[in-house]
Amino acid sequence: MAENLKRGDGLPPAMTRLVKELSRLPGIGEKTASRLAFNLLNRPRDQVIALAESLLEMKERVGLCSECFALSDNPKCQICEDPARERDLICVVEGPADLMALERARSFGGLYHVLHGALSPLDGIGPDDIKMTELLTRVSPPATVREVIIATNATVEGEATALYIARALKPLGVKATRLARGLPAGGDLEYSDSATLASALTGRREL
Repeated sequence: MAENLKRGDGLPPAMTRLVKELSRLPGIGEKTASRLAFNLLNRPRDQVIALAESLLEMKERVGLCSECFALSDNPKCQICEDPARERDLICVVEGPADLMALERARSFGGLYHVLHGALSPLDGIGPDDIKMTELLTRVSPPATVREVIIATNATVEGEATALYIARALKPLGVKATRLARGLPAGGDLEYSDSATLASALTGRREL
C-alpha cells in the first residue's frame, strides 16, 4: 500500500497524505481510506474543522479514570462519580469497549474495573502488564467489596484471566462470579447484543 501511495494515483500530495494516515487505522484499507478522503473533501469546511478539532480534543483530554481505568476526560469517570452506583459490586472487563457494551445492556448498577488486556503467557503478557495489581488493591481491606463479576471474554486468554482473578480473590474473602454461558465461546463482549449481556449478568455463576 505504501508503494502505491508513493507512486501516486493522480491525487494531490495533501490527499495522498490523508489517505496514508487514514489507512493506518485498524480495518481501514487503501480503498476505504480513499473513499473517506473524497467524502471529507466534499464536506463543508466547518464539518471538516469540527472533525479535526474533535480528534485533537480527544487526544489531548481523554485519559484513564484513576479508579477504574475506564476512558475519561476527568480524573474520575462519570460512573465512578455516580453516587447511585453500588460501590460494593465491581465488574471486571478486558477493555473500554466491553464496558460500553455492558452499559448499553442497562442491567448493571455497580462499578467497573478495566484491565486493558488479558493474560497471555505465549505473548509475554502477565499480571504486571495489565491492571491486575490495581484490581487487587481496590478489593483488599479496608475496602468492602462483596462481589467481583469477572466479565472477561470467552476466549482462552479471557478464561485464564478469570481463573487467575478468582484464585487471587479467594484469600481476600471476596465472592467471584463469572458471566453465564449465554455468550458464544471465543466471542468478545463488545460484539454481543444487549439482551444476551443482560441474561449473562443475571445468570452469572460463582467461581
